[in-house]
Amino acid sequence: MAGRGPAPKAQHQRERDTKRRQADAIHLTRDGEIRGPEFPAWIDNPHPAALQWWENIRCSPQAQVLEDTDWDILAGAARGWNDFWRGTKTNATLLAELRLIGERYGATFVDRQRAKIQISREDPAEAEVVQLRAVNSRADVMARMKGEKR
Repeated sequence: MAGRGPAPKAQHQRERDTKRRQADAIHLTRDGEIRGPEFPAWIDNPHPAALQWWENIRCSPQAQVLEDTDWDILAGAARGWNDFWRGTKTNATLLAELRLIGERYGATFVDRQRAKIQISREDPAEAEVVQLRAVNSRADVMARMKGEKR
């Protein structure tokens, strides 16, 4: 089965393309608020991993845009994950459906890129700063790999 191709790039060669594509994006802020309903009570004997999966969704920035019908679908997925982790249902069809549901709700970075969901932190100071060092030669790279300072 063919894949979907590479994830979309944030920047494009032409400035007007970049502006147009960024205007279509959904901009969300990670605010730490818990949204949505509690774990469905009709799921008997919930597995700890299923409970954690549900809480991750409730705390995620994507939860800001979820409607009641979305939560209903995610409750069905919670039942599927619970059955999978409990070992009561472990077939490929179930896993494929759970993967698709996760994809549609932006579970991974690539899924969010395809859905044009951009997540920023509430506090820009939380962003990790990575210091890049210039590489002048292959000898510099080899020295760094060996732990030597140049």
